Formats: sequence, structure tokens, C-alpha cells
Amino acid sequence: MAATTDDIRHIAALAKLSFSDDELKKLTGEMDAILSYVAQLSGAKLDGVDPAFALLRRDNVFREDRVGEMLKPDDVLTNAPDRDGNLFRVPGFLPEG
Repeated sequence: MAATTDDIRHIAALAKLSFSDDELKKLTGEMDAILSYVAQLSGAKLDGVDPAFALLRRDNVFREDRVGEMLKPDDVLTNAPDRDGNLFRVPGFLPEG
């Protein structure tokens, strides 16, 4: 399937883009080349090739959760702009009522 200038003009209109005649000519050539490459892929022999739905087969790579040393509230809240005891105070964001 070869791309035509009308095809590119139509795609540009759908994308709300505008191109000069020179740009349309260049884009038509580039799109035609892309479509040629895609057409080559459709001829690839894939008999006996498993689908590569997961290129890297890995087991769970996450570490186990472990309880560690806890930070002291004063250390955590040292740079907090506003606090209420051991809690961060943030501006309200829900409407009242």
C-alpha cells in the first residue's frame, strides 16, 4: 500500500495539523517508506516461533517485607512546615458540609 498526498492531507486534518506543499511531499515519501517496511514484516516466516509476550521471564524480583528500625517522629517531622503532635498538618481539601 503506497501513501498518497491525499492520505497525508487527510491524516493531518484529523490531527488538526497543516503542512505546506513541500512538507506534504516530504511526509508522503516518509510515510511510504514506513509502510514499505511494515509490508516487509508481514512476509516474515514465523512458523515455530513462540509469541514473545514476556521478553524477560523473571520470577518475582521484589524483596520480602521485613520490619526494620523505625524512625523517631521528631526526626521524621523535623522539616515539616506544619505539624500537630506526631502528625503532618496539611491544608484542607474537602468541602465542608
